[in-house]
Amino acid sequence: MANFSKSNVPQFSMDVYQNEYLPDGGREVNAIVTVTATGGGTVGSAVAAPHLYSPGQGPSAAVAVMVDCSGSMDYPPTKMRNARDATAAAIDTLRDGVHFAVVGGTHVAKEVYPGGGGLAVADATTRERAKQALRKLSAGGGTAIGTWLRLADRLLSSADVAIRHGILLTDGRNEHESPQDLRAALDACAGRFTCDARGVGTDWEVKEVTGLASALLGTADIVADPAGLAADFTRMMETAMGKEVADVALRLWTPVGTTVKFVKQVAPTVEELTGRRTEAGPRAGDYPTGSWGDESRDYHVCVEVPAAGLGQEMLAARVSLVVPEPGGTSRSSAAESGGGSARNLGAQGLVRAVWTDDMAASTSINPQVAHYTGQAELAQVIQQGLDLRKAGDIDGATAKLGRAVQLAGVSGNADTAKLLAKVVDVVDAAAGTVRLKAKVEEADEMTLETRSTKTVRVKK
Repeated sequence: MANFSKSNVPQFSMDVYQNEYLPDGGREVNAIVTVTATGGGTVGSAVAAPHLYSPGQGPSAAVAVMVDCSGSMDYPPTKMRNARDATAAAIDTLRDGVHFAVVGGTHVAKEVYPGGGGLAVADATTRERAKQALRKLSAGGGTAIGTWLRLADRLLSSADVAIRHGILLTDGRNEHESPQDLRAALDACAGRFTCDARGVGTDWEVKEVTGLASALLGTADIVADPAGLAADFTRMMETAMGKEVADVALRLWTPVGTTVKFVKQVAPTVEELTGRRTEAGPRAGDYPTGSWGDESRDYHVCVEVPAAGLGQEMLAARVSLVVPEPGGTSRSSAAESGGGSARNLGAQGLVRAVWTDDMAASTSINPQVAHYTGQAELAQVIQQGLDLRKAGDIDGATAKLGRAVQLAGVSGNADTAKLLAKVVDVVDAAAGTVRLKAKVEEADEMTLETRSTKTVRVKK
């Protein structure tokens, strides 16, 4: 077993931003919890699975790349070539010793490399063999993404590793299985591996791709021009190789009489976690956050406390971070067994409530809470505005997208403001006055929808 120096151990820290003061009779408590992981390079295995640690190489990992090989990948023919090149670039980015496989996806899933129901171990020889296997990829057939995910899951689970990750590329709609089949596959794979999803071109369904990434705690994006795939795949794989600890959960403990209204990630993207809670003992629940490298994320926690008298104070919630115990409950069965045995990562945040008759104290909104409430609304009104536009409700779409322009301006979300400006003509950003553009490039509308949940950090 590896001998861990202090530098091997991940350092997780937590900061809580809130206005703890409530007016007489006030019950709703809001807080932004910032979680930061630092430690560099060899984090996760030291904490969650010492037996899965490779000295000097970071945690053991397995990656499955799922490439759409349906018939539409031949239109234009450069698309399939770009997908092959992108997958080759991703394979080149794998660390030595990482387990990997390539899956070809149509209406069925096929093992492209290494085959035989297992994974290859990355080195110069296997990378070259994988790239040779990629040259034989051709387009033909339908699209059933659930079958790709289930095969990836089988392959990834064949290795005893700390990090399991998928990368999925599609160019079309999931037309050869029912939405229920895809949902069942996502439910079966959730918590077993994380997955980044990319839509190439403009013939795929944004909500399918973003829904897939959300369910598997990965990222989603559009690559409108297939020529950009190799650079995007390389970045995705570099990020995957930087992950150091898997299966981190945000554990929320609340006292008797307190109700959790919601828990959501609000940076770097908006991600609703409330419905993903698994019970973790008396009055505690775990919310999954996936795999972490050196990074920082923000979460909005909202609880309703019992009313109390002026001058009273209480602990409204305690937030901590946990990972499954090595050799304890597996990823997938942890939820079923009521949380399983978990190890605390040491970081803790306290959310407080204090009742006061000081009007100035009890009515001021914490700037972090205000900022992220606006960012969550921004993501929501973009989605609503685009849905109304597709449905032909011009007035409704104009109102929602106008509000989005206003929110993007107030919060300094320049990237989203730029994307909005390709869909609407901005008359007055501060007032939210816009006109829908008569002609909008499909790629611009899809980019706005795909990236609508990306947020900017509040200036602390």
